[in-house]
Amino acid sequence: MPGIPIGYAMGMTDIATLLNQAVADTGAGLQRIDAEFLMAHCLDKPRAWLYAHADQVLDGKQIAHFADLVGRRQSGEPVAYITGRRGFWSFDLRVSPDTLIPRPETELLVEMALEYLPPARPLMVLDLGTGSGAIALALAKERPLARIIAVDASPAALSVAEANAVELKLANILFQHGDWFAGLANQRFDVIVSNPPYIEAEDAHLLQGDLRFEPRSALAAGDDGLEDIRVIVRGAPGHLNPQGCLMVEHGWRQGPAIRQLFAEAGFVSVETEQDLEQRERVTLGRLL
Repeated sequence: MPGIPIGYAMGMTDIATLLNQAVADTGAGLQRIDAEFLMAHCLDKPRAWLYAHADQVLDGKQIAHFADLVGRRQSGEPVAYITGRRGFWSFDLRVSPDTLIPRPETELLVEMALEYLPPARPLMVLDLGTGSGAIALALAKERPLARIIAVDASPAALSVAEANAVELKLANILFQHGDWFAGLANQRFDVIVSNPPYIEAEDAHLLQGDLRFEPRSALAAGDDGLEDIRVIVRGAPGHLNPQGCLMVEHGWRQGPAIRQLFAEAGFVSVETEQDLEQRERVTLGRLL
């Protein structure tokens, strides 16, 4: 791990200087926003607090702690895993190396699901591969009458998700250990959502950036990235109510293949929504 950058040992100890030094010392390896999140975590303060206290001088222990955090980020560790938190929807979530790091594009899946979940009806929702619980928790918060079951094959991930639910005081969600539909017996739902693994197993991106640190089981799915999506699409009709809807997040080049899978499974009104970068991101279909 890199040692304390030289600037830290020269008496430049106020917050603004330390942030500037961290970015300058690491070049492209540490963005300003990353440095600010690490400083906020170091001081146990909101990020916005830093702007009003930029001239505050830190003590030696605080400086050493911040330098350690910067060194971890220099080594490639994701900021979300260093701080143990990640913003998603309207709240801050606990995350760990056992969970995928929630990403902004997944909020599109939440928005689409909310359109199919009237706030005044007590509908049943299933979230497959919940991870940190990001999708399920957002839906539980926005639709308090809905009953949500969130499934994951990782007990460690479920522990994180359950801790998030407790922290957010959301009681209309049940977490269940299982591999996709296994363990759900004959339960049926009005909406099924999933952000499953969809990266090709040999994709070079898995060896780059933050993906190097995230659980491979939550990222990769066979040679073409569709292995888990096939299981979900083919199994969904047996767990949906009439007029029920399935929504799946996927890679931006997988839309045509996934629309075909939906059609083959008997779904109608199949369509794919684009994310903010105008890339195909979420496919949905309904049962008759």
